[in-house]
Amino acid sequence: MNASTPHHVHGQHTSSRATWSQAASATLHCLTGCAIGEVLGLAIGTALGLSNLATIVLAVVLAFVFGYALTITPVLRAGVPLATALGVAFAADTVSITVMEVVDNAIMLAVPGAMDAGLASWLFWGALAFALAVAFVVTVPVNRWLIGRGKGHAVVHEYHH
Repeated sequence: MNASTPHHVHGQHTSSRATWSQAASATLHCLTGCAIGEVLGLAIGTALGLSNLATIVLAVVLAFVFGYALTITPVLRAGVPLATALGVAFAADTVSITVMEVVDNAIMLAVPGAMDAGLASWLFWGALAFALAVAFVVTVPVNRWLIGRGKGHAVVHEYHH
């Protein structure tokens, strides 16, 4: 492998090369997609009076859809075929989104009354903001570990020119 094959070099990073700044940036990217999906899912589920389980399933599905979409879009713009772009998004975001979703939904369920508070309630929105903030903090070290091993968002960076 030489300098003319940059698409393969990123997979060889070591943990000493992963910075907290890179991890925070990757996590913020993940948080954006997760937050869009989470807010929409919880808002739709709450507005429709769905059960907590159905609301959380909807929120998680939408978080993955939006998270992957935010990764796939620039990769497709780089001229990568859809099947490859999907693989890149799955490799880049699956662990990060999973950790974020587990943490934020666990907190939403743990805050008494948050899931039943309704969309006009400060409890609902405050708990959701708190849950997403904690999920961000928990996910940053996960992303640092992944990037340091050439996984997670390190996979996406080879397509950013």
